[in-house]
Amino acid sequence: MRVLVLVHEDLVPPETMDGLSDKQLAPFKTEFDVCATLRDLGHEVVPLGVASDLGVIRSTMHELNPHVTFNLLEEFHGVSVYDHSVVSYLELLKRRYTGCNPRGLMLAHDKALSKKVLAFHRIPVPDFAVFPVGRKVRRPRKLDFPLLVKSLTLEGSVGITKTSRVTDDEALRERVEFIHERLGTDAIAESFIEGRELYVGVIGNQRLTTFPIWELLFTKAAEDAPLIATEKVKWDLDYQKKLGIKTQQAQGLDDALEKRIVRLCKRAYRNLNLSGYARMDLRLTAEGEVSLIEANPNPQLSYGEDFAESAEKGGIGYEELLRRILNLGLSYRAHWQVAEE
Repeated sequence: MRVLVLVHEDLVPPETMDGLSDKQLAPFKTEFDVCATLRDLGHEVVPLGVASDLGVIRSTMHELNPHVTFNLLEEFHGVSVYDHSVVSYLELLKRRYTGCNPRGLMLAHDKALSKKVLAFHRIPVPDFAVFPVGRKVRRPRKLDFPLLVKSLTLEGSVGITKTSRVTDDEALRERVEFIHERLGTDAIAESFIEGRELYVGVIGNQRLTTFPIWELLFTKAAEDAPLIATEKVKWDLDYQKKLGIKTQQAQGLDDALEKRIVRLCKRAYRNLNLSGYARMDLRLTAEGEVSLIEANPNPQLSYGEDFAESAEKGGIGYEELLRRILNLGLSYRAHWQVAEE
């Protein structure tokens, strides 16, 4: 097939990694892995850099007439929540694409809105409060410490550090102001749940498949150190080595608990109207209580990262994973298809 791959204009990958170090490849590893693997599968692959002009998508669509668009964009105009607008544009062009639909992206990227939807459907989520830019920080009385403060809309743990966990009102105010001033977004403070951090990959449109439950571990950190997936934990290789950070299949979960976690993730996926593929982030307390922290549609897809690793543990290799994502994009029934029928 002819496959158009949408990437940020600064992340258009080279056709070969010859002569590049791991550090040089790191910024566009996902884009390189996806494009190279799709070519290995026999497809004609054209990566297209996009930043703030939808016109380049339209003109390339006209020239290439791709069978499907593989969407790796995480922002538009430098705004992360605008990625759903790009997908909406693909639907307006009546084009098939991979990954999540616009409504699911919009719901999941707003951490407060998604928690409201999930709570309505009786899916356990942390208590929370939103602190908009320009308003005085006032903590609701029923929202108890400790709290974790983060951006309401930014993904990838952007802005999350050790000091994001706060235990008094002064620290809460300082951290909310940091989010407002440094990141320029509203802030959300949610109850910090002590326990294990688990990830569950989900793939599908109507019929859903889950991958083995994955876990984030700090093998060299102090035993009493709070487990927080900070920005450095996710992206700083030297910091990861220092704390012995690794992810692996979660151990010691009995069958009943695994089934409960899988059922919860599938319910959340459907109630947020997700499609394509997503990673669900959860916390498991020592008492066996499970809470859904975030739903992440279109998670990082590079070879060797959590989503692909958990898929491989479940018997789905990287090539097969991309093949399934392509097929889900081709089979997804968008609104324009329903209207034409």
